[in-house]
Amino acid sequence: MSSAVRTGQHPAALRVCRLPGVYAPQADTVLLAAQLGHEEVRPGTRSLDLCTGTGVLAVLAALRGARATAVDISRSAIAASRLNALLHGCRIRALRGDLDAPVAPERFDLVTVNPPYVPSEDPAAPARGARRGWDAGTDGRLLLDRVCARAPGLLTPAGVLLLVQSSLSGVAATLDALARGGLRARVVQRRTQPFGAVMTARADWFAARGLIAPGTRSEELVVIRACRA
Repeated sequence: MSSAVRTGQHPAALRVCRLPGVYAPQADTVLLAAQLGHEEVRPGTRSLDLCTGTGVLAVLAALRGARATAVDISRSAIAASRLNALLHGCRIRALRGDLDAPVAPERFDLVTVNPPYVPSEDPAAPARGARRGWDAGTDGRLLLDRVCARAPGLLTPAGVLLLVQSSLSGVAATLDALARGGLRARVVQRRTQPFGAVMTARADWFAARGLIAPGTRSEELVVIRACRA
């Protein structure tokens, strides 16, 4: 199965192979890739893509000369990322593990993250299955809070973090958490889009939780850029 991602740095659609159970590149991936296209990436740039899924962001960085590393907890995602690197004739280091555990104590010039961020009635992260790619606890912050806490230790002195999330999972909370870690963070990309199937099915629950106004059927995706203050 494949899907296409179009980014500012690649005018032609980039073909991406996706294995069953691996999160497919969607609007959040495209938004993050668009910001990646604005960042300085040169040969030798050390990049890290957490929650890599198909590995598309690591591949985009590698195609620009980065020494790209991709990490995911899913075996299928690691296989997909290696396959996509091979498909596009680039090299990435793909490692299986929980967030930054496989790369500690390395530091990176550029870190991209598209974590699970959809609020769920289940307070725990799914142990397996496709929902592991989007479910993130009752406030959507199971992974976001961990990423914010680890980000300062992942970056080189001039390093940059790019993180994408939904407005339903607390944009202000992410900005505040990054600031507490000594990073200067701001929203650099925004996109409002209609709910997909997963979000639509949970809309009444979102409203009951106060995450959206009753009748709302759209969300804002944002990319947050953070660097040392």
